[in-house]
Amino acid sequence: MTDVTVSAEAVKAVQPVELRPDALDDQLVGQLVDQARASGLQLTGAGGLLQQLTKRILESALEGELTDHLGYEKHDPAGAGSGNSRNGARSKTVLTEVGPVEIEVPRDREGSFEPQIVRKRQRRLTGVDEMVLSLSARGLTHGEISAHLAEVYDADVSKQTISTVTDKVIEGMVEWQNRPLDPVYPVIFIDCVHVKIRDGKVANRPIYVALAVTVEGTREILGLWAGDGGEGAKYWLQVLTEIKNRGVADVCMVVCDGLKGLPDAIEAVWPQAVTQTCVVHLIRASFRYAARQDWDKISKALKPVYGAPTEEAALERFMEFGEAWGKKYPAIVRLWENAWAEFVPFLSFDAEVRRVICTTNAIESVNARIRKAVRARGHFPSEQAALKCVYMAIMSLDPTGAGRNRWTTRWKAALNAFEIAFDGRLSAGRR
Repeated sequence: MTDVTVSAEAVKAVQPVELRPDALDDQLVGQLVDQARASGLQLTGAGGLLQQLTKRILESALEGELTDHLGYEKHDPAGAGSGNSRNGARSKTVLTEVGPVEIEVPRDREGSFEPQIVRKRQRRLTGVDEMVLSLSARGLTHGEISAHLAEVYDADVSKQTISTVTDKVIEGMVEWQNRPLDPVYPVIFIDCVHVKIRDGKVANRPIYVALAVTVEGTREILGLWAGDGGEGAKYWLQVLTEIKNRGVADVCMVVCDGLKGLPDAIEAVWPQAVTQTCVVHLIRASFRYAARQDWDKISKALKPVYGAPTEEAALERFMEFGEAWGKKYPAIVRLWENAWAEFVPFLSFDAEVRRVICTTNAIESVNARIRKAVRARGHFPSEQAALKCVYMAIMSLDPTGAGRNRWTTRWKAALNAFEIAFDGRLSAGRR
């Protein structure tokens, strides 16, 4: 790989003092802007003031680096007979956040000078790479990013170069996927989204997602896994086992859809965990057995069941539902009967807690961001390409932190209830 990002250490190495916000001369800045306007020079765009200032600053920094490398200033007699000296400069165009900038990079006769602020063979400054990653995480394809850079910055960046930039996240993704996890989580939400991957032929493949609530009430995505074929309890067993092997010894509750065999997989990994079937998934599954014109009626008839104050009351309301709809739709009644043991756990909590644990809505917002990112691409050439796209999408969630604060506030009441209901099991996660 020929592109190298500029590290923070490299920037500090060529800065003799830290530039304070008040160190800029407002009067000098104003004079520069006035002179640019008077001469008809644009502030932005090709050849504009910002590009010229960027050019001067980069070239000045490079000259400073060479001076530090040689040990004497330019034209200083002390350099005579030193064994190495300046040897002109070579032109180079680098892509910056204000567009392409042509700079003169100084050289030395020995060829031992290794610039840091703009390294050899580097064609983009770090800010451009961050921009590419941000646009990619928000669902833009490589072609759209290339067109955006050409339109806004007049920069010719190929789709292959953009792919190279985004490939830099793979190492971080692997490290993130294998990081140690907390010993205890109050709740883990599990679900999957389907993406199209070309493996000989284009086919739908599940991307498994596990989202946990920590003992402090924050949200943590535990990992991403690409499965084969459709979603299956057998593969979920592998995923949950991997999570356990990364340090998760106990989980109080796992919220999931009504996939057959999934409760058994959860019990095999965490015997004490309570499996909660998502109520929304149960209702959606019920609609599959009903005529479209009956959906609203069935939804209203089921509301007293999952809104009942106790499990006993829910059972009474369900019996009433069975009497009203059992003859017409016996499959719906059977569906709820089979899922009853995993449906009722949330009924032991109060209404405020129920809202956050009875559905997989907590992970649906994550899935929505993932779907938005993958929709524009149609399909992916490989499993790794799909995982890279999904990883960047979830890493760009909640950039301001406002969502994190809302999430923590929403979960305070639930965590207090969990502390009592699960008899101090959460305390191990706080040590």
